[in-house]
Amino acid sequence: MKKIVLSLMLVAGVLTACNKEINNKNEEDMTQLQLTQEWDKVFPLSEKVNHRKVTFQTQYGFTLAADLYTPKDGGKDLPAIAVSGPFGATKEQSSGLYAMRMAERGFVALAFDPSYTGESSGEPRRTASPDINTEDFMAAVDFLSGLENVNAERIGIIGICGWGGIALNAAAADTRIKATVASTMYDMTRVSGNGYFDANNNEADRHAAREAQSKQRLTDPMAMAGGVIEPLPDDAPQFVKDYYDYYKTARGYHKRSGNSNDGWRTIGTQAFANARFLYYTNEIRSAVLVMHGEKAHSRYFGEDAYKYMVNGKPEAGIKPNPVPENKQLLIIPGASHCDLYDGGYTELVGKGEPKNLIPWDTLAEFFTKYLK
Repeated sequence: MKKIVLSLMLVAGVLTACNKEINNKNEEDMTQLQLTQEWDKVFPLSEKVNHRKVTFQTQYGFTLAADLYTPKDGGKDLPAIAVSGPFGATKEQSSGLYAMRMAERGFVALAFDPSYTGESSGEPRRTASPDINTEDFMAAVDFLSGLENVNAERIGIIGICGWGGIALNAAAADTRIKATVASTMYDMTRVSGNGYFDANNNEADRHAAREAQSKQRLTDPMAMAGGVIEPLPDDAPQFVKDYYDYYKTARGYHKRSGNSNDGWRTIGTQAFANARFLYYTNEIRSAVLVMHGEKAHSRYFGEDAYKYMVNGKPEAGIKPNPVPENKQLLIIPGASHCDLYDGGYTELVGKGEPKNLIPWDTLAEFFTKYLK
């Protein structure tokens, strides 16, 4: 027995040393990225938290840039949360706000730029990959696990918008993730393959899209598209107006955000259309909270993801979740999709007051319950 205990202690020591070595390497990588050191977020820094820039490595060899928020009252053995999203946004926008609000409530929180995005490495810029983006979340868990003030058994994640689906995919793959929030989520694989509201969910439309992207690779593979349209047409759908209200005004504009500027590579999500993120989410045993706005155009993504995660598809031989009791669906009355980016505003910034539609304390209670 003594030999077994000694062996375990040696292994623990090796792992601790490895984690410290990894984190030292992560800090050294900061010199290789051009990181902005001044505060350039779309929200003010809370007086309740400490903030510093960090970097960390992924298993695909990328160096990700991140903002680490910690409670000012400090402490050890703390729970931690990694945050990313929306898809095409940067850590200076919604994900940073979520991380900061969680740090105010006692969590170590990491908001990171995904591979190819913002201040993180990866060329060509604004490219996506189902595998690489899922790894981004798992690499963030690696980094948090190595921090001296974090309990590696108490780590959760938050994915916003398109990163909500990626977060669920990561939770299905990585059992170290003990609690997941998918906020105002998109399933990027579903919308890439089927179009909005599944309007193009047929072979002919998918074939036409594949032909267009295949030709694009030969004509101009670096072409950008998908940034919020400007000027905004009078007859634009309400959800497009909501995107404009966030990404193109002082409320949420950021110079490194693809959504605020010229968008994403036209072929940058080509692999998403032929993949499916949420296949094994019915087997996630850890806690999950799917949060959506009542009026969100994207609400069907969250509701369908939650229903499948809990019930499976018995008619197709896909069994219900073995642990349904820790899965929740939270619909926020009156909230649109973008209201859950920052809480929402009654009008454009400077003309209206915040709606405060994000239930920060509810999120903190969820993580407190399951990160213990």
